Amino acid sequence: MNPSELTDLPCYLNGEFTRLRDAKVSVMDRGFVFGDGIYEVVPVYAGRPFRFEHHMARLERSLRELRIENPKTREEWRALVDRLTATYAQEQGKTPAQTDQIVYIQVTRGVAMRDHAMVQGITPTVFAMTNRIAALSAADRAAGVACVTADDFRWKKAHLKSISLAGAVLSRQISADAGALETIMFRDGWLSEGAAANVWVVKGGTLSGPPKDNLVLEGIRYGLMEELCRDAGVPFELRRISRAEVLAADELLLSNASKEILAVTRLDGQPVGNGKPGPIYEKMYAGYQRAKQSA
Repeated sequence: MNPSELTDLPCYLNGEFTRLRDAKVSVMDRGFVFGDGIYEVVPVYAGRPFRFEHHMARLERSLRELRIENPKTREEWRALVDRLTATYAQEQGKTPAQTDQIVYIQVTRGVAMRDHAMVQGITPTVFAMTNRIAALSAADRAAGVACVTADDFRWKKAHLKSISLAGAVLSRQISADAGALETIMFRDGWLSEGAAANVWVVKGGTLSGPPKDNLVLEGIRYGLMEELCRDAGVPFELRRISRAEVLAADELLLSNASKEILAVTRLDGQPVGNGKPGPIYEKMYAGYQRAKQSA
């Protein structure tokens, strides 16, 4: 893509609020050379960042594990998100309360000559941008989506929200090539997650997910799903889930920042349950909408 073809969205780079097509980083930025950095994706509903403190906690965990100094306080991150979303809304002729947006934040170790070891004393590169949330249509939600399965061949630090996403790109392309929305992955026969979403299994009215460990990115919706289940009276558990259990599920759900909660109704060309979004999905999705109102 020619830089002039980039959409003219508002963004932030290293202390300056600018336009996406004008933002530039050094070719020696370690994010560009090594993928040495982390990111967060924060939904903003009606001007209110959704579960902002949870996103900041995960950002801090990822930075700490990669030994990158957090360049901002939580108050500064919030001010950055608020300014970007206000600018976007204003340019759409709206107030922030009239828009739903999604803010992407990225922090890399910074600029240095190429060396695999962690270079000390450099300033982290901070980038953020915002755009509207591309919501799924009511018809797509009513039908559910198709997914495919694959072996999880990624590295064993999946709990880090790292910008080193070649594994996720390859995984997601498996489903794209099959005309499906997402790739559901298994490591040694056990469910891990999707290429860009957490995966939930419903059987006998209980909602189950893989345990929180280094093999799964703990999505912000992990804690939320437990809360929604508690509110709806749905049994909830985190445990190892076999491939056979996934294939025999009554319902399968995906969750992430942009999809919110979504029903999988076909897996590897076969119907999941009765091939329609089920009652647990309906409860979780309704609860999610209520949670958005109180963000």
